[in-house]
Amino acid sequence: MTPLSITAVLLVLTAVAYVASGKHMVRALARDPMRTQGAVVYHKWYVALSCAVPALLILAIWSLGEPAMLKRLAAPHIHGAESDVEREMLLANVSMLAERAIETKRAAHVENAADPRIREAIAVYRNFKSDSRTALTIIVAALFAIGGIFAFKRIHPRFNARRRVEVFMKALLLLSSTIAIMTTIGIVLSVLFESMRFFGMVSVLEFLFGTAWVPQAEPGSYGSVPLFTGTLLISFIAMLVATPIGLMSALYLSEYASDAVRATVKPLLEVLAGVPTVVYGFFAALTVAPAIRQAGESLGLSVSSESALAAGLTMGIMLIPFISSLSDDVINAVPQAMRDGSFGLGATRSETIVRVIVPAALPGIVGGVLLAISRAIGETMIVVMAAGFSARLTANPFESVTTVTVQIVTLLVGDQEFDSPKTLAAFALGLTLFFATLTLNVIALRTVRKYREKYE
Repeated sequence: MTPLSITAVLLVLTAVAYVASGKHMVRALARDPMRTQGAVVYHKWYVALSCAVPALLILAIWSLGEPAMLKRLAAPHIHGAESDVEREMLLANVSMLAERAIETKRAAHVENAADPRIREAIAVYRNFKSDSRTALTIIVAALFAIGGIFAFKRIHPRFNARRRVEVFMKALLLLSSTIAIMTTIGIVLSVLFESMRFFGMVSVLEFLFGTAWVPQAEPGSYGSVPLFTGTLLISFIAMLVATPIGLMSALYLSEYASDAVRATVKPLLEVLAGVPTVVYGFFAALTVAPAIRQAGESLGLSVSSESALAAGLTMGIMLIPFISSLSDDVINAVPQAMRDGSFGLGATRSETIVRVIVPAALPGIVGGVLLAISRAIGETMIVVMAAGFSARLTANPFESVTTVTVQIVTLLVGDQEFDSPKTLAAFALGLTLFFATLTLNVIALRTVRKYREKYE
């Protein structure tokens, strides 16, 4: 059985054990009416967890370690490899062909058509995998049965199943939090170590303050100033579009729109947030950029077919629901009593918005705008399709520019050697971009916390 089918069977059997334990507990409660019905639920969860958790844990560990073990067992049966690189390539073919033989159930045909140097290894890999799956099924079934028998024997009205279930849930939540934290630390450290290798080849000052970005040349130039200039230019254009439109939309929906209009317009506006960025990229490349170029030519201006203006305008449209939704939530959090007090003093609705509501909601609005800036800086697909790859140090929105994220994608596409500054430059750019967005997020959080007002 495959791990997926074993998992499906385990879930079905766990559901059966859950129901059966509930019926068993109901009969036990009939002899001890002092216990509440809640004890039944916790006993059912205790039995289900006792059956499923050990079996699923072994299944996950086995599935993760099985490919490496099978390759290690098949490696000695590869003949004629002249180098370690060739051996690794042949081993990759062994695993691919063996998996195909297992799926199609045509082992003889696959082995006869394979390279003679790896036929024996394919047979070994296939046989060991078959034995591995059989052993896995037996072990998982045994653990499920042992856990179920152990749990059913402990079902009793006086058994405190609630405490054990809650301890397990706390451990699960702690494990989930630890995984998230360790994943973040691992990502940061991996990028940091590769960046340190890059800075061992290229000066930090040249990278941070250089004005030429030509990684393809020999020797290459790795000045990141043009990249960050292009990133800031496109992000600035995007925020010029998104901030006023998003904020005005939030004010209208919160203060002026009727309930019927709000119920219709707000979902339609937020549909923009669900559109994939690749669709925005197509829209920018096929519609926005040609329209801007034609408009510029009619005015006698020289506009590139891949301009920063096209990418910035499209990105701004993408960010409108982001700012609108955050601002709308903040504005609605302002107490109605403040509005009523302003109206009672004779202020109009517009005066109330300008002098009462916006100042009260300003910290949240500023925090949302800063988060939107972080989102704009990290955008990739729209810029790839609309702004191009030219690293120019310019503030002209009609010219083609590139961004940090586009260059990261460019440097890592294809088969690259991770011992050259050209490839390692992507990690240095990623690390710099990480700290830039992290700084903006920290500023946003501190702004909200410092100026946030709490209302009764």
